[in-house]
Amino acid sequence: MVPNPTWIVGCGNLGGALVKGWRSAGVDLTGAVIVRPSGEPVESIPAVTDFASAGAAPRLVILAFKPQQLSAIAPKLAEFVSSRTTVVSLLAGVEVATLRNVFPEAGAVVRALPNLPVAIRRGVVALYGETNEGTRDQVSQLFAPLGFTLWTNNEAGLAAVGAVAGAGPAYVARFITALAKAGVERGLSEDLANTVALETVLGTSWMAAAGHESMADIVRRVASPNGTTEAGLAVLDERAALDRLVSATIDAAARRGSELAEEARTGNLAVQSLLP
Repeated sequence: MVPNPTWIVGCGNLGGALVKGWRSAGVDLTGAVIVRPSGEPVESIPAVTDFASAGAAPRLVILAFKPQQLSAIAPKLAEFVSSRTTVVSLLAGVEVATLRNVFPEAGAVVRALPNLPVAIRRGVVALYGETNEGTRDQVSQLFAPLGFTLWTNNEAGLAAVGAVAGAGPAYVARFITALAKAGVERGLSEDLANTVALETVLGTSWMAAAGHESMADIVRRVASPNGTTEAGLAVLDERAALDRLVSATIDAAARRGSELAEEARTGNLAVQSLLP
């Protein structure tokens, strides 16, 4: 169960994915309340529009709003954060030192970078922060039901996992779309091409995970010498075309994360509406 009380501050796509995953895993969320301007509940968790209406001071706070909103939200929220409170931040690019600066009374500060598949308990969650062993265990137990959960030794490691896993679902989705477009170009209907592309990626991932096969093993099993698959692989492998494209994509995401961290450190994040 989540600590009682737990405040989920904001609850957009990522916050909603966490809640959905916890519900699916049977996690007891009776101690949770969502704070958001709309006051709309998420997965039957009650919601309020301001911190003063959220009840007793929280033992756990989950920051699930946009990084650009930190400077507007933190001063109001900090009044309710004490040495009994663990702050878990989902804010991309906002470092522990910045969070500690805006929540100086917090008992522990943890960064969590989950990806959207936590909603179906097949996510990746990277964790890093200032914790004692007991708090670390509690946070680990909270996120473990949502998928593969790991602690990194530093924020560089956290950023590396986030650049691959956090953004990765969007990049995989684009690849599936491109694969489906290629099917349409060869005469398949759009619906059929989308289904074939999706099931191909899903089946390949599942086969690798279930059989503990490496990607190289799967390539060798599919690609016959001088066959059709090998002809296609030659295009991807020419001058490491696919490797270079993916590397450039991840580098761009990582650079933006660094920019967000710098903007948060200097207080230059653009201020948006109070909460998502």
